[in-house]
Amino acid sequence: MSGTLNKVMLIGHLGDEVKMHYFEGGGCIGRFPIATNETYTNKQTGERVTNTDWHNIVVRNKAAEICEKYLSKGDKVYVEGRLKNRQWQGEDGNTRYTTEVHVQDFTFLTTKNESMANTQNYQQPQQNEGSKNSGMARKNDTVSLDQSEEEDDLPF
Repeated sequence: MSGTLNKVMLIGHLGDEVKMHYFEGGGCIGRFPIATNETYTNKQTGERVTNTDWHNIVVRNKAAEICEKYLSKGDKVYVEGRLKNRQWQGEDGNTRYTTEVHVQDFTFLTTKNESMANTQNYQQPQQNEGSKNSGMARKNDTVSLDQSEEEDDLPF
């Protein structure tokens, strides 16, 4: 076989928010970490062991803007791309190395409801039992705002 292949496919959870970097020419890059887990049972102790690997993800231009808008820490995502190695001089003068996944395709795997449930766990309003209608109005207002945003910029 004379050809080569550099292809990576990952399914994992975002470890942080998407960090954007904008350039003078109008382009941009988004960077975020993804965690993947491997779980197995230790044969000697019978104990379940989980190893987590972290991957540096890089997306460019419109794809980066879509990821920034729709992805949050903890969301599950599928990414497909190429491995790229970089090196640079650190502030201390040492040469640093990193391996990144430069994304060519991605799919959001966390549903909108799951994503909203995660944010509502952090921002859950206090309600009295007698104020069910006011709680429903707040929920409907939030949904209608989200629907108008989706109609403007659907990435898929």
